[in-house]
Amino acid sequence: MPTTCFDVANYFFSRLDEDAGDVLSNLKLQKLADYAQGFALALLDRPLFPEPLVAWQMGPVCPPLFRMYAIDGPRGIPAPPLIDLSVFPAVEIELLNEVWEVYGQFAAWKLRDMVLTEAPWRETAVNDVITHERLKAFFLTQLRS
Repeated sequence: MPTTCFDVANYFFSRLDEDAGDVLSNLKLQKLADYAQGFALALLDRPLFPEPLVAWQMGPVCPPLFRMYAIDGPRGIPAPPLIDLSVFPAVEIELLNEVWEVYGQFAAWKLRDMVLTEAPWRETAVNDVITHERLKAFFLTQLRS
């Protein structure tokens, strides 16, 4: 069974240290999902999850994921009590670890500012799906730089 955007969200929740005050807002979760999907397309030549990313005003958004956590608004989303990472093959865990290490350190608004300068969002009309082809092409350039 393929992983979903909710599995990817659970991975990022699993990396939080809530005792240290780590939180994950919906905004930050959306941007991390975008980076995870883009790098999966570039490195694995396939999407990490089947749900689309859409160009919204504040950057790429996975609408089902957004709706799931919309009630939490900008506050931190409570992590689910049980997270099963066994749904991911080792290569996907490696990719998600790298995305977290590089991008998880940034605040939500910093990530938003970053994605608003990037081609996949800039070259997609608001409310249109950001194509896998566009994501892959851009993230391949990021691997080369």
